[in-house]
Amino acid sequence: MPSSRRFRGPRAWLLAALSAVLVATAAAGPARADTDADAGVAAVTFSDTFDGPAGSAVDSSKWQTETGDNVNNHERQYYTAGNRNAALDGQGHLVITARRENPANYQCWYGTCQYTSARLNTAGKFTAQYGHIEARIKVPRGQGMWPAFWMLGTPVNWPDSGEIDIMENVGFEPSTVHGTIHGPGYSGAGGIGAGYTLPGGQAFADAFHTFAIDWAPDSITWSVDGNVYQRRTPADLGGRSWVFNKPFFLILNLAVGGYWPGDPDGSTVFPQQMVVDHVTVTTADTPAGGAIRGLAGKCVDVAGANNANGTPVQLYDCNGTAAQRWAVGADGTIRALGKCLDVSGGNTADGTPVQLWDCNGTAAQRWTVTAARDIVNPQANKCLDVTGNNSANGTRLQIWSCTGAANQKWTVG
Repeated sequence: MPSSRRFRGPRAWLLAALSAVLVATAAAGPARADTDADAGVAAVTFSDTFDGPAGSAVDSSKWQTETGDNVNNHERQYYTAGNRNAALDGQGHLVITARRENPANYQCWYGTCQYTSARLNTAGKFTAQYGHIEARIKVPRGQGMWPAFWMLGTPVNWPDSGEIDIMENVGFEPSTVHGTIHGPGYSGAGGIGAGYTLPGGQAFADAFHTFAIDWAPDSITWSVDGNVYQRRTPADLGGRSWVFNKPFFLILNLAVGGYWPGDPDGSTVFPQQMVVDHVTVTTADTPAGGAIRGLAGKCVDVAGANNANGTPVQLYDCNGTAAQRWAVGADGTIRALGKCLDVSGGNTADGTPVQLWDCNGTAAQRWTVTAARDIVNPQANKCLDVTGNNSANGTRLQIWSCTGAANQKWTVG
């Protein structure tokens, strides 16, 4: 069942403006911010921690501010330029503020807008294709509020170009966020996704939470605070086209009203704020990652190219398949097939096997690649190890006390 109960048609002149920007910048290729050329097989290709003086505008080398309304969703806000509705707070946050106001110069296509807010995107400045994409956000509260962290495919031709909603929240569901994909034949209310609900009646507006996707060829996995809640692949589309193996750009916005959230009512206190602590994209130098070679020149391999939880990770002849393409993230994860290299059960004992598992942010999935070519799990203070120093295809990998032996040495990339 699709989670989004909304209509989202083509974004009219906002999309036309974005398309023009993307066409104008296509010859130069996608921009990359904060690139670390020495990161090996993976790097933080985009990062914004929103440092700067209180009241200042966002970094224009990373973000552009859209202006206008969104008639197709029947939203009630006008997105403004400048820093009145989107500004840094001087404490390492971006604050997007929705205000109840309808000055005469903010005319919407269906009448006079009743609110102002902001929408920022990276179109023409940064695009991502695969990787770990996350933002730490504190959402607003109240009927009619609609904060979102999402992505659009390039060049924009919605819905055929695709949309990935990493996080959406509507005010009447204070404990739930939604992750959804939209494409040809499954757009708007027909989008494919799921919701994540906090336990114990907690509200997302009460604290910051980290919203993320892990995006690989033919796979997108959503998580909240490291807790995976859904994974989508072409098999979920019923034969319709998967349009997510190409570049997408990032969007942050706070909408007010619309078909899905409904309009604010007397219980909603303005101004309302969406506070963003950071946005980070960690991705591979090549879209699908690179090989990790070890004993006898063989590769770290996911058995059978099976991405089911618990699939063994083994040594095998290097063959260039997706089962041997690993992205080593700045967050300490090592990822293949949309999942993470994981120490079974979080155990720290010598001989504990490693496996593939949903990325969940635990210490069992944190690794350090050292200059000495060790791959170390810091929680256990043990090295990735080929069992029994056996170079035969299919030999299981494990963790073991670091010895400096050849069966613990790895070349990444």
